[in-house]
Amino acid sequence: MNRRDFMQATGLGAGSLMLSQIPVFGRQVPVEALLVPGLDISIKKRLADAALNAAKSKGASYADVRIGRYLNQFIITREDKVQNISNTESYGVGVRVIVNGCWGFAAVGEAKTEAELASVAEEAVAMAKANALLSDEPVQLAPQKGFGEVSWKTPIVKNAFEIPIKEKVDLLMAVNGAALSNGASFVNSQFFLVNEQKYFASTDGSYIDQDVHRLWPSFTVTAIDPKSGKFETRDALSAPMGMGYEYLQVNPADKITGITTRYNKGYDMLEDITLAAKQAKQKLSAKSVEAGKYDLVLDPSHTWLTIHESVGHPLELDRVLGYEANFAGTSFATLDKWKSKNFNYGSKEVNFFADKTQPGSLGAVGYDDEGVKTKRWDLVKDGILTNYMGIRDQVHILGENESQGCCYADSWGSVQFQRMANVSLAPGKEKLSVEEMIKDVKRGIYIIGDSSYSIDQQRYNFQFSGQLAYEIKDGQIAGMLKDVAYQSNTQEFWNSCVKICDESDYRLGGSFFDGKGQPIQSNAVTHGSSTARFNGVNVINTGRKI
Repeated sequence: MNRRDFMQATGLGAGSLMLSQIPVFGRQVPVEALLVPGLDISIKKRLADAALNAAKSKGASYADVRIGRYLNQFIITREDKVQNISNTESYGVGVRVIVNGCWGFAAVGEAKTEAELASVAEEAVAMAKANALLSDEPVQLAPQKGFGEVSWKTPIVKNAFEIPIKEKVDLLMAVNGAALSNGASFVNSQFFLVNEQKYFASTDGSYIDQDVHRLWPSFTVTAIDPKSGKFETRDALSAPMGMGYEYLQVNPADKITGITTRYNKGYDMLEDITLAAKQAKQKLSAKSVEAGKYDLVLDPSHTWLTIHESVGHPLELDRVLGYEANFAGTSFATLDKWKSKNFNYGSKEVNFFADKTQPGSLGAVGYDDEGVKTKRWDLVKDGILTNYMGIRDQVHILGENESQGCCYADSWGSVQFQRMANVSLAPGKEKLSVEEMIKDVKRGIYIIGDSSYSIDQQRYNFQFSGQLAYEIKDGQIAGMLKDVAYQSNTQEFWNSCVKICDESDYRLGGSFFDGKGQPIQSNAVTHGSSTARFNGVNVINTGRKI
């Protein structure tokens, strides 16, 4: 688990807790209970209508209802022991309204009668009326047509919740055993599974039923030098995915073998950890990098985090407007830069797009949490800033009358608000393999996997490191390096991008626990890319002298 995911899973500013202490919201239930279906859809519609009618009768000009059942399963192991198995279920209803031009929200858990839904709607109306006494600018809500009764499901092959616990534990135990038998001193491994069963209804006329699945298999191996006491680690190169358990069933044809195996459609956890144990030991004796300027070749397993921090967060419209600053600060990419229509975010090779429909991605849904049908749109086109990520009560500021569909709440009891969509770097158009890209580099570093990072509160000046780093000399891999981190700023870095591999190398990465807001909410988001080259980037040595 990387630093960002650890911090956001725990909701703390320091990674001081063990993985087994990650909080999961909801009541603890037997695993069998997670397989019990939720309320019948006709019952959900009747309950939703009770809330909508109550809200309108009390003066709401708009109302929406979210009936949610949220399932989590976390399995955490270390060496030959299972440290924690957590199964939770959370069920409830949230109602959001506009009265007198102001928002109001109320929620209740375990509500199952029309009277209870009407009561929570009335509470939301009372909240909106109280808020309106202090508001001097009414909500401007982008119009949204109703979709009637529709549904959407993550297109899974195998529901991970239906796989027996023993089978999942046996796999993690086999993974840990493979690490120890290949030289690891310590190892921990884990599965994170999420299923969101969400029903949305609004006064626009939408009744939307969605069943969303996500999973993340992960591990960390540690190798210790017994003489010096120094240690090195290597985390899994898995990507958290919007898929079912089929992600763990790998077709050999989907694997690309190189310095480390790359996975296009599935993930071989045993193969990855076997290689990880050996690479962690190699890192102990690897050459410490010499600081200076290098051409960087960055694998998608690394690039996703750089995209997340330097593109995803600064193009969230609420941060641009200064409405949100928690966790990731505001943004350097202010409205004046967008209005100029020529703000240079990166080189002409750089095209970023947001996409809430991307198959296998963490953020893929049919409709967002305010009933907007999801889509794909450009953020940066040929290096020029062209758009942001906004929601229904924001997009009028951009002169638009249609939301981009990136509103989300992490539970029925949380109010939905603007979240990052899947933000990805488009692959290059020229047929180009990773090996061909490396052959063209005279003095460079090839970086694989994400690790630590630091970025300022405007998402501009930053520093990133990776799991694995290899020196490139005259087009050849010359050996492993350690203590590697690169420093740049967002514009300088993305303008140094000179080549991107084609779509055959395109892969997904992402964050399973991306924190935002106060109180904090957790979102899952994917960032795709192909391997990319950046020329003349400043590399520092992070090693400590003891």
